[in-house]
Amino acid sequence: MFRTMMKAKLHRARVTESNLNYVGSITIDEDLLDAVDLLENEKVQIVNNNNGERFETYIIKGERGSGAICLNGAAARKVQPGDVIIILSYVLLSNEEAHRHTPNVAILNESNQIVEMLGTEPASTVY
Repeated sequence: MFRTMMKAKLHRARVTESNLNYVGSITIDEDLLDAVDLLENEKVQIVNNNNGERFETYIIKGERGSGAICLNGAAARKVQPGDVIIILSYVLLSNEEAHRHTPNVAILNESNQIVEMLGTEPASTVY
């Protein structure tokens, strides 16, 4: 048996740009990718806290230290600059691995800088 588990999360990222005319994807600051172990071309789920949209795309590396969170192509229609989003990735693990797995969770501020790193989420997190 395999379980689909959360691998990484960028919590409360702010959309810095949406670019309808670019090839589809999400551009993410490379420092943020490194912090939660995400890779270019990795599939991610995006959850928009402002409008409830949920969709999937893949990652393009953004300029290191820029704080960039840019939705490109068709996904640009699902966000506005300034929207607060959650970026999630998942991994398939064996039942045994799943019981030992710890995700990488980064809590971001309004400038997309990491303010806290968590190995899991508290049961009643409020931000």
